[in-house]
Amino acid sequence: MMDNIKRRSLPDNITLPDTLHPIVKRVLTARDVNSVDELDYGLQNILPYSLLLGIDDAVDLLYDCLTKQSRILIVADFDADGATSCATAINALRQMGAQKVGFLVPNREKHGYGLTPEIVELALKESFLVDTPPGSGSDLLITVDNGISSVEGVEAAKKHGMRVLVTDHHVQGKELPKADAIINPKQEGDNFPSKNICGVGVIFYVMMALRARLRDSGWFSDKGIPELNLANFLDLVALGTVADVVALDYNNRILVEQGLRRIRADYCCPGIRALIQAAGRNQTNLVASDLAFYLGPRLNAAGRMDDMSYGIACLLSEDDYSARQHAELLQTFNQERRFEEVKMQQEASDMLDSLGDVEQLPIGICLFEEKWHKGVVGILAARVKDRLHRPVIIFTHDKDDKIRGSGRSVAGVHIRDVIDTIATQNPGMISQFGGHAMAAGLTIQRSQFKAFQQAFDKEVRKHLSADELHGTILTDGALSGNDFNLELAEQLRTITPWGQGFPEPIFDGEFEVLKRRILKEKHLKMQVRPLDGEQPIDVIAFNTVDTDWPPDVNRVQLAYRLEVNVFRGSKNLQLMAKHVAVCSQ
Repeated sequence: MMDNIKRRSLPDNITLPDTLHPIVKRVLTARDVNSVDELDYGLQNILPYSLLLGIDDAVDLLYDCLTKQSRILIVADFDADGATSCATAINALRQMGAQKVGFLVPNREKHGYGLTPEIVELALKESFLVDTPPGSGSDLLITVDNGISSVEGVEAAKKHGMRVLVTDHHVQGKELPKADAIINPKQEGDNFPSKNICGVGVIFYVMMALRARLRDSGWFSDKGIPELNLANFLDLVALGTVADVVALDYNNRILVEQGLRRIRADYCCPGIRALIQAAGRNQTNLVASDLAFYLGPRLNAAGRMDDMSYGIACLLSEDDYSARQHAELLQTFNQERRFEEVKMQQEASDMLDSLGDVEQLPIGICLFEEKWHKGVVGILAARVKDRLHRPVIIFTHDKDDKIRGSGRSVAGVHIRDVIDTIATQNPGMISQFGGHAMAAGLTIQRSQFKAFQQAFDKEVRKHLSADELHGTILTDGALSGNDFNLELAEQLRTITPWGQGFPEPIFDGEFEVLKRRILKEKHLKMQVRPLDGEQPIDVIAFNTVDTDWPPDVNRVQLAYRLEVNVFRGSKNLQLMAKHVAVCSQ
């Protein structure tokens, strides 16, 4: 259980209008929303593509390829952001008149991450384009959600006469690839204000700029092609943005909200519709957390357990029947992922227990097991990080004498920068690495594991002290008895997309316990009553049991979300508990 509950601070002056519910005003102000204009999620408010460094070079390149009907190959990443980026690029280019467009997504087990020389060779040997014989290659490679660190891969592609457009959102290294054009808001000198945009957002902006060039040149009218409506891809943009856990700044919230509106109105691709059905969610009431916890994991499961080509095929499906077939396969992958995750979590727990008490553990944790699944180590790192509240890197076997690690971090520790520092201080220790503040990956020699393990703990200790290793839940304060109503829960649920960097409201307070029982041997179900209220309220606390509680508990402290529970067409208020503690009697 989380140890600490801390309430968010508020400025003395709340400037939002009284037309908003006082609790809504309080929640939004705590997230630095000070004007209703910041709740206007119209597309006219998104940042202009002209602010992206290199956008003219990228559009010149794409325009030239379209006029020549060049062979275009999309090189994608094997996660949900990469899959949605790939689907957006392929569909947009095809609808703008490109006739020879295909995709290649590296296999996590065989190829590793990004545009590597091996991927270039694969692109040369195999045909990924319709009606194109093997060995003919491609004229243009477009990376989506990768490429900024692909120095050797881009060089290999150029040697074989290919042009390369890199579109990415990850932090650049010391050397940039010598691509024909690079679009990445995180590259040095780029003035695009939203550094939080993900891979699918970047390629969406590139397609927006290309459409403008084609429109100005009379392309659509000359070719007899309907002008592309890019809003049709906002369902993909929303899914990729939320699934990649990037911060929901104002620009990202616009993209996500617009995508959610289209999904709710059933203006979405058959693949997303099929994923919603497979997850058992209500499409007309879908919110960002559904994308994060139900659709994203199913799409990601293809890349984790097998090949993300299956996930991309789902998103590219042109009819509901085909989409459902693909979604069923993704559901199977997701079930396999869950099974593997449970097994690996138990093994990691045993490994940690063997190291001693929590106080004896390193502050920066590295674990290595030869047989752990490469596609699940990132999830395992996140689970251990959540349990121990410290940065974690999980390693497993890679190729030959190398091991590959996937890391997750906590607030205050930029994990990619930590790895970068270790690489600088220990030349030759790290073969390759990349990532961002909260997640990163790397490859090292197996013989270097213990040395890296020590170096990681030493560097993390410079950023975190032992006193900072307790989990903290930030809440939006207490609610009065009158605030526990369905209307407020609905308002909070729909007024804005919630997610990374713009967290869903959590409240705290003490409650009288009326009833309690355990569901499926692991979930605590209670009926409680606010101390200043009369109405009983249902509470669910997942993965929480009361076996260590005294028998006469009649009061608990909760940190909770207001939830709208829909059952057989009826809506009821329910509290989703994030923290449960017995109050002293």
